[in-house]
Amino acid sequence: MNVLILGANGFMGNALSEKILATTDWHVYGMDLSTNKIQGLLPNARFHFVEGDISIHREWVEYHVKKCDVILPLVAIATPASYVRDPLGVFELDFEENLRVIRLCQRYKKRLLFPSTSEVYGMCRDAEFSEETSNFVYGPIHKSRWIYACSKQLLDRVIAAMGQTQGLRFTCFRPFNWIGPKLDDIYAPKEGSSRVVTQFIVSLLDGEPIRVVDGGHQRRCYTWIEDGIDGLMRIIRGDDEACNGEIFNLGNPDNECSVRELADKLAQLYAKSYRHLPGYREPRIEEVSATEFYGKGYEDIMTRTPSIAKARTALGWNPRVSLDEALARTLDHFVRERQEIEGATTGSSPSNDTLRKVSSAH
Repeated sequence: MNVLILGANGFMGNALSEKILATTDWHVYGMDLSTNKIQGLLPNARFHFVEGDISIHREWVEYHVKKCDVILPLVAIATPASYVRDPLGVFELDFEENLRVIRLCQRYKKRLLFPSTSEVYGMCRDAEFSEETSNFVYGPIHKSRWIYACSKQLLDRVIAAMGQTQGLRFTCFRPFNWIGPKLDDIYAPKEGSSRVVTQFIVSLLDGEPIRVVDGGHQRRCYTWIEDGIDGLMRIIRGDDEACNGEIFNLGNPDNECSVRELADKLAQLYAKSYRHLPGYREPRIEEVSATEFYGKGYEDIMTRTPSIAKARTALGWNPRVSLDEALARTLDHFVRERQEIEGATTGSSPSNDTLRKVSSAH
């Protein structure tokens, strides 16, 4: 099987590529803007990667849609600050460029696995979000943070319409706050431009206060990346007819906590396991308003809990890694990455004793 992953260097793309290469004999064809997360995959003879932009290298994309069996367009801007600061850029990439790929899948009769998002449910008041029955509830037009959710929702509807009227074979999946190693670049601008777990961890490593927006009362369900990738692999391997035309929530409802509780958990983990690190500072948590942190166009979602009954029944999928374990593993990765980068910058590497302390911290 040939699998095309657009956005292969992203959080989800690199994890899926690694899983495919480690557990199957499939070939992965990938494109992305950089290679920092996939350096270990590049020597693999079954990993065929080109550094490029899907909005520019359109001939390459079309050729490989024709060449491959399963297409995953994972390219998107998915950081909340961008929804407020650059809403048109979000729409142009997340909707327009992905629609181009979707139309190619329909033209060449290829199977599409499309990454929807838990954000499509918006401010839905259901206790658990159902793929089949939950409504999508968004704020007013001047709240530009909803352009990401609207772009994804409209693509869901276009894909479903193509399936109904033109025979497009597709499965949509909705990740709920997947976390793990390589979630974001550790030195990327973090004030709203990376995901919340990354922002909190980098603040800890920098000795800066964790900034919790509007008291951190918002509740989320955090899902270990390997659990999520297991769900994707089950869709790819699964009965095409059983998955065709379906939408699956992929999240861990057992891992629900508030953003404030998330900050507390990470602060406690860091203080317990990493106070031996050079430059360690005691964790601090500060509150900040959403307007100050994101801008006037922001509006938040208070709860986001998936129903995964459909994925359990149709895919036999069940997430297994607890929130505490997922956070410990993610924090451990970021600490190691920071040490490796700083070691390379100074021309030295972390001592064996330091690495031993980090590796045995959990």
